Amino acid sequence: MKISDLSIKRPVLASVMSLTILLFGIISFTRLPVREYPDIDPPIISVVTFYRGASPSVVETEITNILEEQFATLEGVKTLTSSSQEQGSVITIEFELNRDVDEAANDVRDRVSRIRGQLPREVDDPVISKVDANAQAIVWLALSSDRHSGLELSDIADRVLKERIQRLPGVGSVIIGGERRYAMRIWLNPLRMAAFNLTTQDVEAAIRRENAEIPGGRVEGAEREFAVRTRGELNTPEEFANIIVSQNEGDRVRLGDVADVQVGAEDERSLARFNCRPAVGLGIVKQSKASTVDVADVVRATLDELRASMPEGIQLDVAFDSSIFIKDSINEVAETILIAMVLVILVVLAFLKSFRATLIPTVAIPISIIGAFVSAFFFGFTINILTLLALVLAIGLVVDDAIVVLEN
Repeated sequence: MKISDLSIKRPVLASVMSLTILLFGIISFTRLPVREYPDIDPPIISVVTFYRGASPSVVETEITNILEEQFATLEGVKTLTSSSQEQGSVITIEFELNRDVDEAANDVRDRVSRIRGQLPREVDDPVISKVDANAQAIVWLALSSDRHSGLELSDIADRVLKERIQRLPGVGSVIIGGERRYAMRIWLNPLRMAAFNLTTQDVEAAIRRENAEIPGGRVEGAEREFAVRTRGELNTPEEFANIIVSQNEGDRVRLGDVADVQVGAEDERSLARFNCRPAVGLGIVKQSKASTVDVADVVRATLDELRASMPEGIQLDVAFDSSIFIKDSINEVAETILIAMVLVILVVLAFLKSFRATLIPTVAIPISIIGAFVSAFFFGFTINILTLLALVLAIGLVVDDAIVVLEN
């Protein structure tokens, strides 16, 4: 009760302290990041394994089941989910919150190395990674056009837009979704290959052998030194078509004799469309401590500048923005706080029947709520749905304490 006695005996000091708390609370509020939920990263480990050319059933039998048996006995496992797909397996392990994610990752690596010899030799080494909740894209931009192909859109997104968006404040990285990169497509003809007694492995070995840039070393003279560069990388369909696949008694079989070579997309099995048009997605991933709302606002403010740098006939639109839902949720909770404050004041006025007595909780509620942002700032909290709901519940406690002080 010393603070109450001091405030009653020295009202000017109490007023100055209240204004100081109010001022620092407003400053802290403007600097707090805004999120949908608190910044909590659950310990989740992902294990991805590639088995090229294998069907989902083979992947499940040869990879997924073997790994699952090892991971099921790990300490602190909460959930274990797996997905066996064509040419790959994805296993996600969620541990209890009190489990250290680095120690969990080391345990998973130990189990994988223990059974690596049981996996087929053709399987790539399993990729073990920690799942970061902040690595999800908060905004997706759609780059679409009726005049340009997916290859051209991917090239523009990679060379023009990606680097410029990454330089924006608060942006951590940019993901290109539905990307179609330029690649050399080689369509083998089975009949021609059978006529020359060639297999797919023969063609693959020839391409690996011929399409390679080998260090040439250097040539040293008495007064000069030259660096030797061997130009072994092939760039055009004609150069690939001239690769010698096999030669026997002077007869050379070139790649163009058994295949059609052309420039195309690296992956023809997937594509992206936006409003029924070919498109490429740009996913903006924010930095771990950045505010989702602030980053989304910066990206939206830069759209006109980005559109001006693109060729004619290409549109850049916002396909998804997670900050809209966050803003609506925060505003809804903020309205609930205001409604709760008004109702509490009316209830106090109805029971105490004194405007002077009602003035005390009327002043105490906003000062207490705004002052709470100072502690939230120094303890690294964020403005989210849960913290605002806590403030709603705290209004009742503030009113109870104010009435107790008033009665005393």
